[in-house]
Amino acid sequence: MIRTFCRLVVFLAITGMSACLVAEESKKDSTKFEISEEEQKIIDLTNEERAKEKLPPLKANRVLFEAARKHSANMAKKREMKHELDGKNPAQRVKAAGYDYSWTGENIAMGEKWSLEGLMKGWMESKGHRENILKDKYEEIGIGAVTNPQGETYYTQVFGTLRKKR
Repeated sequence: MIRTFCRLVVFLAITGMSACLVAEESKKDSTKFEISEEEQKIIDLTNEERAKEKLPPLKANRVLFEAARKHSANMAKKREMKHELDGKNPAQRVKAAGYDYSWTGENIAMGEKWSLEGLMKGWMESKGHRENILKDKYEEIGIGAVTNPQGETYYTQVFGTLRKKR
């Protein structure tokens, strides 16, 4: 009887430890995020433009992706292409998402059946958008691309640099 009890305790201890390990892995996985092919292509095109100017590539940031995706979804839902929606500007949205920035900027666009190369060409031909893409102070990027039921795709690029801890 004592042996059976000891085996049960050992079994429960091992099983409990396994459950803890699985729970810990689940926690780690929850911080990961997926980048779609379309989003990755926009990052690649952005970094190609930066490389032409000998600027370092921008790195994907989960929080900036969250802010960009939410803004694109909101624009698509409202069918409005604006930097300021619901009384919030890009800096306020990035801060609300939890990104402690020293620099931030945003590019937006809307179109139907655009090629991503055409999207990038349009941004590069626009002074303000081009400046955001080529700003040497930016280190990270988030992308949002959301298509509404009417077939309109709303794009958001959010640029940022985390505040350096002192």
